[in-house]
Amino acid sequence: MKTNNSNEEFYAGLQQMPKPKYPFPDFIHPDFQQLRQEYYDWIDREYTFHSQKAREKHKEHNLTDIAARGCPFLKTIDELRPLANYAANGAMMDDYWDRCTHEEMTEISKRIIALLTGEDSKEPIDNGIFHQFWILRQDAIKCGMPEYLYQKYVKAIQDVFQGYSDEKVYYRTNAIPTLAVYMLIRNATSGVHPFCWYVAMQKDYRQLPDDIFDHPHILRLHTICSILIGIHNDIISLPKELSREEDTMNLVKVLQQEHKISIQEAYMMALDIHDNYLNEFLVLQQNLPQFQKWQSLAYDYVQDLGIMVAGVYAWHTNDTTRYVNGGYVEGEYTSKDNA
Repeated sequence: MKTNNSNEEFYAGLQQMPKPKYPFPDFIHPDFQQLRQEYYDWIDREYTFHSQKAREKHKEHNLTDIAARGCPFLKTIDELRPLANYAANGAMMDDYWDRCTHEEMTEISKRIIALLTGEDSKEPIDNGIFHQFWILRQDAIKCGMPEYLYQKYVKAIQDVFQGYSDEKVYYRTNAIPTLAVYMLIRNATSGVHPFCWYVAMQKDYRQLPDDIFDHPHILRLHTICSILIGIHNDIISLPKELSREEDTMNLVKVLQQEHKISIQEAYMMALDIHDNYLNEFLVLQQNLPQFQKWQSLAYDYVQDLGIMVAGVYAWHTNDTTRYVNGGYVEGEYTSKDNA
């Protein structure tokens, strides 16, 4: 699905197209600059398997800002590190293994999850992606992350990796999925469910009992957050993904194919879908179940889920390097199928 005249015309008018909007305030963690510097340092230390060009591009993306904006109320930088590690290292590993197979991604995921759960407790002897995930677990223990929250966090990361594996089938065959399949996979690959659990590390939300966190109403709000961010990411990355054949997991492309409509019509339909999910979030926020003495705290937790969504969007809109022409880090891993 290479760029054609119609797409070029769409590019020219894209800045005038309506964009997602959120009724939530925008914050950033006060330690975001220090976290950026740590991020630059570990890219040079851990990512030596990447080309110098790829490392410099990743530095420009400031991926740790996603965590700093998504969970701005964490008390210390120690609490922020396990989320920043997931956000940055997770995005960069997705870039690096962009062209691997479903089977390869599945094996990669198994090793990472073993490191995160402690099933494989041995520190990887080489620097790199796996070593960073081992560090994530050590940092989570160090900052006192409750075990029950950590388990939910890791399970959510595992589901993200399952989505990464499943989407490889479509990328490698240059196939656009059906809308139903897209929604299922994108709910995972937006990477948001781990953020939803990490929001509970803020303020006094750790006091909320498990039956509130596991309530279908709250879990539906998690899903809506995931879909909202997945869709707004698709909208922001659309120019890049229209020009790359293998980038088929984009809602606008999916709708264009499913409904046989123009790119402009598909864009507006995607925005309508986004806004419908946002309206559902707001309705559910205002109509929480009866959580008795936890009502106010549960409401604040949901409000901070909304702030998380707005924060991630603020990163997307403040970043001017990752989703522009030439700004994306091409996958440098050579799949055994292509070797």
